Amino acid sequence: MATKLGKKSDIPIFKQILDLIPNGLLRKSISKYNSDKSCSKYFTKDELISMLFGQLNRCLTLREIAFGIDQSSEFLGDIGLAQSPAKSTMSDGNAKRDYRVFEELYYLLCAYYKEQLRQREDYKVIQEIEGKHIKIIDATIMSVCLKLFSWAEYRTAKGGIKAHVSLDEASMIPDMVNITKAKVSDRRGVDNFRYPKDTIIVDDRGYYDSKLFKIRIEDENHFVTRIKGNILYDSVRELDLPDGKDEHIIKDEIIRLIGKTAIDNGVEQLEFRRVAVYIEEDDRVIELICNNFEWSAATIAELYKRRWLIETFFKLVKQNLQIKTFLGTSENACKSQIFIALIGYLLLELVRRTLSKTNHRFGHFVTLIRVCLTQYNWLSYIINNTKIEVRKARKKQESPHNLFGNWTSEKDFEQLLIDYQ
Repeated sequence: MATKLGKKSDIPIFKQILDLIPNGLLRKSISKYNSDKSCSKYFTKDELISMLFGQLNRCLTLREIAFGIDQSSEFLGDIGLAQSPAKSTMSDGNAKRDYRVFEELYYLLCAYYKEQLRQREDYKVIQEIEGKHIKIIDATIMSVCLKLFSWAEYRTAKGGIKAHVSLDEASMIPDMVNITKAKVSDRRGVDNFRYPKDTIIVDDRGYYDSKLFKIRIEDENHFVTRIKGNILYDSVRELDLPDGKDEHIIKDEIIRLIGKTAIDNGVEQLEFRRVAVYIEEDDRVIELICNNFEWSAATIAELYKRRWLIETFFKLVKQNLQIKTFLGTSENACKSQIFIALIGYLLLELVRRTLSKTNHRFGHFVTLIRVCLTQYNWLSYIINNTKIEVRKARKKQESPHNLFGNWTSEKDFEQLLIDYQ
């Protein structure tokens, strides 16, 4: 991304962020799902602009979006809207326009900016598996009212929407997302998650499943999964632990699974690796299962440790974007909002990683963008030159007709009111 010189711009900050979405990608998504069919005024692009404004400005209602975006006729024109959207128009668009148009756009943006998004200063490569693609899988739940979101079944008196996420470890950007009602188990939510050969998959014990292990082996993937308690297995042989290092590794052995589900799924003859790791911070031991026999046990432990990156991702999105308060109750509206929030996350991270010369934390960076969203300044200037500092007000010469000028008595104040009338 090119850095602009100077401060003032002819287009607002929000438009500069919108311009990061190539028109060709948006047109491709619209064409695939024919999302502008029978549309007369509130097109796909209008919905994207309006809802993305709501995400970046942290609007809690459609009314807030309508008020916030209606700055002026010039502002509306500058961000690409023919008119300010009405609350009812936005509500209809969220409910009726196929959410998959925004899902498709999100995946196209992931592919388009893949290399730029991997520019993470804090990223540390695991030397033994350098060059391999690591995917971290987990799910998060957004609680909703079951009476309003009747499709989002979870518990008897509670509703929930679950996002099943595959996070690319290098870019910290999800490359696969499946949104379901919260009642769907973590394991069943990833049935369609398939990866190219040699991909490394890291997940928690909610994904411990011998059928899933078999699929990943057939796809020639490597996986590291935390073991559920009390699994049935036979120990084939124990591997030597290195002397004088990696003392957090308690055991490293080759095993065969002998439980009923392992036999039913045809993996009872396959060998796996079981690694027991001591976690000093929690004073406990966790057990991991893996299908790679060449890596060191320390590499397997480090891979599982990186699973916490997805917890960080969930925290960042929930705290800084709008995926906990939904602006529509239908399944389509909720999915549209989540994918537009992910588009917002991707664009913000793209700007933060490629344009910022300052090491902004994501939460601080989002706040900076939000408060400057409608300003007519260059994005690069705002990001790299805005500082919090104490500034003294400059006083203007007081007018004799200033209602809040110097007056010393109630009588003087009454006379001022008479003069104004």
